[in-house]
Amino acid sequence: MELTLFTDIGIIFGLSIIILLLFNRMKLPSVLGFLVTGMLAGPHWLGIISSIHEVEALAEIGIILLLFTIGVEMSIRELWEIRRAVLLGGTIQIVTTILLVYSIDRYFGLSFNTSLFIGFLISLSSTAIVLKLLQERAELDTPHGKTSLGILIFQDIIIVPMILITPILAGASTSSGDTLPMFLLKAIGIIVLVLASARWIIPSLLFQIAKTRNRELFLLSIVFICLATAWLTSSIGLSLALGAFMAGLIISESEYSHQAMGNIMPFRDIFMSFFFVSIGMLLDIGFFTDNVLYLLLLALAVIIIKSATAGLATLILGYPLRTIIITGLALAQVGEFSFVLSTFGLEYSLLDQDMYQKFLAVSIITMAVTPFITELSYGISDRAIKTIPYQKLINGFYANSLTTNNEEKMKDHLIIIGYGFNGKTLSHAARNAGIPYMIIETNPETVRHEKKNGEHIRYGDASHEAVLRSANIDSARILIVGISDLVATRKIIDMSKCLNPDIYIIARTRYISEMKRLYELGADEVIPEEYETSVEIFVRLLKNYLVPEEEIDKFTREIRADGYCMLRKSYSKDQERSFNLKDELPGMEVTTFKVGERCLANGRTLKDLNIRTKHKATILAIHRDDTTITNPDGDIPIYSGDVCIIFGKPEDLHNIRELFKGPSCDI
Repeated sequence: MELTLFTDIGIIFGLSIIILLLFNRMKLPSVLGFLVTGMLAGPHWLGIISSIHEVEALAEIGIILLLFTIGVEMSIRELWEIRRAVLLGGTIQIVTTILLVYSIDRYFGLSFNTSLFIGFLISLSSTAIVLKLLQERAELDTPHGKTSLGILIFQDIIIVPMILITPILAGASTSSGDTLPMFLLKAIGIIVLVLASARWIIPSLLFQIAKTRNRELFLLSIVFICLATAWLTSSIGLSLALGAFMAGLIISESEYSHQAMGNIMPFRDIFMSFFFVSIGMLLDIGFFTDNVLYLLLLALAVIIIKSATAGLATLILGYPLRTIIITGLALAQVGEFSFVLSTFGLEYSLLDQDMYQKFLAVSIITMAVTPFITELSYGISDRAIKTIPYQKLINGFYANSLTTNNEEKMKDHLIIIGYGFNGKTLSHAARNAGIPYMIIETNPETVRHEKKNGEHIRYGDASHEAVLRSANIDSARILIVGISDLVATRKIIDMSKCLNPDIYIIARTRYISEMKRLYELGADEVIPEEYETSVEIFVRLLKNYLVPEEEIDKFTREIRADGYCMLRKSYSKDQERSFNLKDELPGMEVTTFKVGERCLANGRTLKDLNIRTKHKATILAIHRDDTTITNPDGDIPIYSGDVCIIFGKPEDLHNIRELFKGPSCDI
């Protein structure tokens, strides 16, 4: 029995483990480790892998599974929300890159057909690498994350007409023989089928399969949907990968998307490792070493061109300079679909072997340096903002048209950074409570739409001093940072404290490990999603065991009071801090109660209520109409509509609320 492929897979895994361990020690990205594995094991160096074509087939499965998982994580609704980045941003990036590369190649004497084809190759970026880096940094929901994703999706779609045009460039007929109208008709038919499947067919099918509670059957069904859709799109001339992405979109619209994602992820990671290994095996090491300086200069030129064109697309979309630079540098590499397209160039003689090796070397260099460029992009953007004097460029292309100068100057107000789910919820609550607020958002389309609806929102990057000043940061009471960009969150907190040392800052973060730095920069409260998720799981657990609501509420208050105090103290250890009530008096809270008409407290004096003795709580102040009575004495009566500010332990405050609100009073 021939076990060549089996042996080669074992060699790849074994060599990858050793190299990845070394790279992990040196804090180098795993993608680079897989590329090096392919170079070492490939035919141009050690030559220990013989089943090269089989490994390339496994790599193609990796690309298919990657696009499938991207589709599952997205949804047709979310794709529609970033349609402007997909259509406008993607078109600008592709067209400008092709034109620039074409012009340079023509200047150096290459033919029209070859120059245009090389423009096709260079215009595509790596969906695999960019999305992996964005996912690792939890930045897919950031402005640069969404813009990068939109442009990458357009690139994954445009590869199809590029493949169709390639034989025409070479003077041959297309393999499918379809006319353009027929091809478009088929493509529209596939899209309609996908939408119908997502709405009616697949959810019903998966429901019947899930009812069997058979894991194997569910997994096979998910894989079949992925492969069948990929085959269907391939049969009409579209790419397998695009079909897999559409299959993911179908699954994403069902309630079983999370289970499908969990089942597919291990397979995706394994097959994606084959993809990067296969790329490394293609490179001729001898050719690379003989021309290393020339190839490095070519790679630098590609990075500059692609950063400029992706940055231009982001600029025209209206984003500020920081987003422009980070997005441009994130998309500066040559993509995996370029390797697929390059094989057609070889087949139709648009590339010779020398050009092909140059393309491979330059592509691998740009892919290998992408993680480092991405890491450096944040510092580069900061330096550019400080150096460039043009505020319109720094704040964004549409900054002037989205900012009105006749807004009244706010004071003692709330500033909300980011208009995602958190921002919408907070603004709604502030509006209902009568709290003056201002939202700062970097998406120009969102700002334009919400301004028309009368929302108090302004366009700008809140990490810039001018934008914070325009929101009257110096007179604001509270700042809430609800964005998912950790680097921007740090800058906003630091700058806000410099501009207004007295402002109270509440920041959102994903992980507990990120809290320390945010507290050091001046945040007063940091809400880690990881901790809140654990609290919510605890609440659901108690409900499942039929614990009374009052006890659950008490437990939750205690957990949050003790837990946040513990986290804050652990991150503030060995640091000089100003007095903080929650830190110095752990387990104590200050809360407010609005007095209702039929409550026990209505019309009675503080002496009558004897709150301090009976309930172990202290009324610090009473807010009545437009005045605030501080340190009230025992003869002060309490009336309906008063707001009492009370200090005490969470459990005592919980027990005292009936005194002010009562079981049937107005809240």
